[in-house]
Amino acid sequence: MKIKNILVSQPQPIDFEKSPYGEIARKFNVNITFRKFFIIDGIPAKDFRKEKINILDYTAVIFTSRNAVDHYFRMCKEMRVEVPETMKYFSISESTAYYLQKYVQFRKRKIFHSKENYANLMELIKKHKTEKFLLPCSDIHKQEIPKMLEDNKIQYKKAIIYRTIASDLSDIEIKDFDLLVFFSPSGIKSLFKNFPDFSQRECAIGAFGPTTHKAVEDAGLVLNVEAPTKDAASMTAAIELFLQNEAKKK
Repeated sequence: MKIKNILVSQPQPIDFEKSPYGEIARKFNVNITFRKFFIIDGIPAKDFRKEKINILDYTAVIFTSRNAVDHYFRMCKEMRVEVPETMKYFSISESTAYYLQKYVQFRKRKIFHSKENYANLMELIKKHKTEKFLLPCSDIHKQEIPKMLEDNKIQYKKAIIYRTIASDLSDIEIKDFDLLVFFSPSGIKSLFKNFPDFSQRECAIGAFGPTTHKAVEDAGLVLNVEAPTKDAASMTAAIELFLQNEAKKK
């Protein structure tokens, strides 16, 4: 399989030349194009009100991404809700927890974060079972957290406050790429919305994370580049390993 042109469904790194992608481009003499396959669109307060969710009925908030943080506080502002000092925040990662400083004073709030996995986040939540949790999320979201909350009989409510919309990729010649790299099921969905007649043929597919792997397989595609794995913790490491193996076949 000859790989010359790679399409990555994410924005280009700020400093491409110094990034792992820049190193891959130089080392393997490949062209790498970056394009976000979907956009995040906030749901207006007038539409959210129809869900009859009172934000102040909840004493804790679960954040699984920075998008959730941004749109939770946007919704509070649009609805003129003043978040109380007593609100507790539970984040999927340390970076998401620190991102909260954009909206709240970190030291004055009760902020908890996991080690970037849902099981660890659930252990933190279980220590605060008396709280009423709000889970801000997209219309397309992973089911792990809702299932864990339900299995552990945690009192919670999903609040869909933003939606994931496929980007317009009509300017792209998808058949010109030899490797397509995805990071979420939304990217796969966008691929077929923009290119309904897409056929994999000799094109390799790369995907990061188990839910994205499943989306690739559910779409009837063959997964050629998988991450994270024992040998490749990151997507760039997986791409490099794949290109090395392909070079050995020549």
